[in-house]
Amino acid sequence: MLTDGGDDVELHREPGRQVLPAVCVLAGTVLLTTGGGLLRTVTALGGVALGGAGLAATLRPFRFVIDADGLTVRRRGLRRQLRWAELALVVLDRPAVGVGGLRLLVVPVDGAVGLPPDARVDGRPATELLDLAHVRESPDEIAAALARHAGDRFRDDRGTPVRSAPDFSVSLRGYSADVVDILVGHARTALDSDDPARRRAVRDELAEAMANGLPIGLRGYDVRQVDEALDALHVALTATPTDGVDA
Repeated sequence: MLTDGGDDVELHREPGRQVLPAVCVLAGTVLLTTGGGLLRTVTALGGVALGGAGLAATLRPFRFVIDADGLTVRRRGLRRQLRWAELALVVLDRPAVGVGGLRLLVVPVDGAVGLPPDARVDGRPATELLDLAHVRESPDEIAAALARHAGDRFRDDRGTPVRSAPDFSVSLRGYSADVVDILVGHARTALDSDDPARRRAVRDELAEAMANGLPIGLRGYDVRQVDEALDALHVALTATPTDGVDA
């Protein structure tokens, strides 16, 4: 449940995430103490190392506060306060199917915040601040707190239809499925939108991705099919919503 200290709303880490790492450490320790061959020892050491790393991750300091001034974040790789004036957009985002769950993204005002750009929103660099699967509060509670404090900066994209993976053939070497799913999902959502700025931003995102070249790996989407689909989406996003409609 949310901790609400007046206007401050604090989120809490999801309990129980230490169980599996602890089991790995315990099992590895038992294997080491009971002895055995080389394979048994290597397996035991691997279990202890894996479990220890998992426990260390769950025990790192975590703090996430939403208040009238902005967001206070303390997690791995980030420890700072982000004031609302430094943020152009705060988004509860639902990625394409197979890519992950709900996450909280922020788009900084140009040059205002030195955050790692590990995501994109409407073609603009963004940063993932929070995976909602890692906190005990519900998405509705978090959305209500953000709507109250972030105002017009907050956008709730949970209602955006979740797109299933496109019907592309899988080849031995092809485009990364995760990357293609995200691009196609963004494009389809923008096409459903009446916002010209959003269409332009996603069109530019597609153009940039195609110009730079999509990552290729084992068992990816068929290159020719994806290229044709992205070209068609780019053309559709370039057209205005009224193109092709008789006056």
